[in-house]
Amino acid sequence: MPAVRRLRLIGIVAGSVLVVWIVALLVIGAVFGERQAQAVADRIGESLQAKATIRDHDLGLIRGRLSIAQLEVRREDVTGTLSLDVGAIRCELLPVGGALFDSSCRELAISDLRLELSTFALFKLRKPTRRPLRAERVTLDDATLVFSPATVVPSLGRIALRIDRASAGPTVLKTPLSWLFQLETLHATLETPFGEIRLDYDHGMLRAGGGVLGKTPVTLPFQMPVTNLAEEPLAELQRLVKIGKRLAEQLVEQKARDWLRSKLP
Repeated sequence: MPAVRRLRLIGIVAGSVLVVWIVALLVIGAVFGERQAQAVADRIGESLQAKATIRDHDLGLIRGRLSIAQLEVRREDVTGTLSLDVGAIRCELLPVGGALFDSSCRELAISDLRLELSTFALFKLRKPTRRPLRAERVTLDDATLVFSPATVVPSLGRIALRIDRASAGPTVLKTPLSWLFQLETLHATLETPFGEIRLDYDHGMLRAGGGVLGKTPVTLPFQMPVTNLAEEPLAELQRLVKIGKRLAEQLVEQKARDWLRSKLP
């Protein structure tokens, strides 16, 4: 067989295989899209021992994207209450069917999120049967995290963190707050009984101002510690609380130092 004919035959076979593969991906995406979306919701729900539901979904295996609209998680028992509502979730997968072999997200984009939590004890959970979600990158837009007094410091009162925009590096989502350990950037407002504090974080530098810190912002070098993948969800959250308390102390100390410098000749 002449070389030209052989190459032409190889091209025809390769093209036919590619067409069949694309058609197969379209069929698989249409048939199993709901199952895949619900599987993601179930993994989130199981990690919280709660029921998770979704309103809409779309799985595109060719371009590599799973989209979920209106995720809702509810839990209310003797331990406490938890509600999680997410307007949209976008998981960027490996394209051209690669997601069939690796379901982790290259990017996990979450928007219009609201989490209300009465106590971190809700995360004292049995070991889930499904692996937690993994993402190489996480982004959040328009998110609100509300914590009752019992969650952090009972004497402090209700605390809410309103996030305009946040981004994080490689994350294993054992809880809805796991991304904080890989935090890269954050633009948010912390609402406390003593006023609102504006927070801006960019790769190791934190800028905070308002409320008890006053109008002049405080700038502080700060790096989140590396998360322990073997750590239980509750222990992970308890460590976040300790980090938050220590960070608050450092901000007040830095504010005092800045004030002294401004007064000294």
